[in-house]
Amino acid sequence: MLAQEIATKYSHALFLSAKEKGLIDKAYDQFKDLKAFIVSDSTLLNFLKAPQVLDEHKLTVVRDVFSNRIERLFVEFLVVLITKHRIAFLPEIIEEFTNLVEAEKGIGRVTVTAAVPLSDAEKNDLVTNLAAKTGLKIKLEEKVDPNILAGLIVTMRDEIIDGSVRRGLNLLEQQLAKVRVV
Repeated sequence: MLAQEIATKYSHALFLSAKEKGLIDKAYDQFKDLKAFIVSDSTLLNFLKAPQVLDEHKLTVVRDVFSNRIERLFVEFLVVLITKHRIAFLPEIIEEFTNLVEAEKGIGRVTVTAAVPLSDAEKNDLVTNLAAKTGLKIKLEEKVDPNILAGLIVTMRDEIIDGSVRRGLNLLEQQLAKVRVV
């Protein structure tokens, strides 16, 4: 809960600052790259989170590493996160910021889970149908989970459409458990 509150607060501040300065697209790209970097190698984030490392050393590293790679506004944003001891929430902040930018641009991020990989035609049909229903540009992420047996689970924002065979079997099992045989 705390992580989400912090992510919301700081991502909104970053979003408003970037929008005011016309840097939304740069912020989106640069923070997406930063998130990919810290996900692939957690060394930097672990260093920045470490309580035994002095803040001044963390600030020096951030300024040295990022000053020539990302916009000054974003470097200073990282400095604020360090000084406010909120750098541990950077992945969540970036995720929330990405959601804000995508909402601004009319992009809907959808995760589809299937028992087997979808063909290109199936993906295109799904994107077309979702775009028609939502009016958004759909950004599709596919996951494969053989445990769902068949069908699809589609997740968009807080909505889940579970059309998997596993769910159908679970519902059938619940209904049969309620039936009394005399």
